[in-house]
Amino acid sequence: MEFHMQVSLIMVLFVFGPTTIFSSSSVSSNGLSEIPFKLLDFAQKPQVFDWMLGIRRKIHENPELGYEEFETSKLVRAELDKMGIDYKYPIAVTGVVGFIGTGKPPFVAIRADMDALAMQEMVEWEHKSKVPGKMHACGHDAHVAMLLGGAKILKEHEKDLQGTVVLLFQPAEEGGAGAKKMIDGGALKNVNAIFGLHVANHVPIAEVASRPGPFFAGSGFFEATISGKGGHAAIPQHAIDPILAASNVIVSLQHLVSREADPLESQVVTVGKFQGGDAFNVIPDSVRIGGTFRAFTRESLMQLKQRIKEVIMGQASVQRCSATVNFLEDEKPLSPPTINHKDLHEHFRNVAGDMLGIHRVKDHQPLMGSEDFAYYQEAIPGYFFLLGMADDKLGPLHMPHSPHFQINEDALPFGAALHASLAIRYLLELQQEVPLPAQEYHDEL
Repeated sequence: MEFHMQVSLIMVLFVFGPTTIFSSSSVSSNGLSEIPFKLLDFAQKPQVFDWMLGIRRKIHENPELGYEEFETSKLVRAELDKMGIDYKYPIAVTGVVGFIGTGKPPFVAIRADMDALAMQEMVEWEHKSKVPGKMHACGHDAHVAMLLGGAKILKEHEKDLQGTVVLLFQPAEEGGAGAKKMIDGGALKNVNAIFGLHVANHVPIAEVASRPGPFFAGSGFFEATISGKGGHAAIPQHAIDPILAASNVIVSLQHLVSREADPLESQVVTVGKFQGGDAFNVIPDSVRIGGTFRAFTRESLMQLKQRIKEVIMGQASVQRCSATVNFLEDEKPLSPPTINHKDLHEHFRNVAGDMLGIHRVKDHQPLMGSEDFAYYQEAIPGYFFLLGMADDKLGPLHMPHSPHFQINEDALPFGAALHASLAIRYLLELQQEVPLPAQEYHDEL
């Protein structure tokens, strides 16, 4: 045991070199550029990689839906306890907020989401979901493992941190606005900036991709009940057909994008649910439809929301039907667009470029998917990026939210090292630019 500890100590000293590489306020540009590469080297060591692997697989076997992540949260807290990391719990029902560093400014946050999806896993492997109808089909199990990996790296150098790193383990990203509840619970108190990531099946392993400005669309959901008068299909004149009304509604909703939106601004309105009738020869009393709308500005989202209601109510009335519209704001609150801060984009490119090579830091086109990381970005400067995991040796990987979704676990060290590097370099560079008053403290520490 003593020999193993000595070897481990020698390894850490060899990998990181003098601790002043992080702590000096006069760190050279060369010293800063070495940090990400050395942290990646540490994260790729077998003992660290295997530890993250075990965490990810354990979470994957036991998926939990939004605001039900009690066992996942318990696992996170157990690992933080082992590392001697202070934390606050609960926030937003199951959320955990950890603190590494001095407890003094500046503060920077790094975030992972914890929730799974309500779907049956179709991948046959040793660590398949043990919970029927639930699956980590969006990579959140890997996100938690990587944030814990970043925490391990940061804890190794806590005495050298010139500020505080805040770890956000967030519930309910999948439509539950967990980020908003985390903010309401004080998770961003005193925090200057926040970073987050998502695994990407279409970006090659050891590459990252993002962009400044709008990256993911904001989104909302709607559901409508269109009511008429049921009757026999052979005598429609004695009925009021809600299926016909709903069909006209769906066609008219498409005009919101094709005729009312600026052609240079991307928007989407999609009806994904249509429920009505049980027989071939019966006109039903009512029909239910539902869908989603997406845009890259909050103003456009609100305009779409208003017009969706007007179109549904108006078209139903034309067909002598009545309608009610529900935007499901309690269950699925309106998610704002994910907008990356311009200055943090340069920080990200510098850090990721030093770690991976600038040729592996790619610009990515905006995506119509949504991400509740956007709530943090509405409160403080934030940056979100995609972490590649595609590898020709594995063959094509399925998209997130597929029952065949898989994680390339070789991506775990890259995510952990990027979490730590983005935070460490941010604290160092911010203190060099604007020394902050020493009397400010984080109330939670």
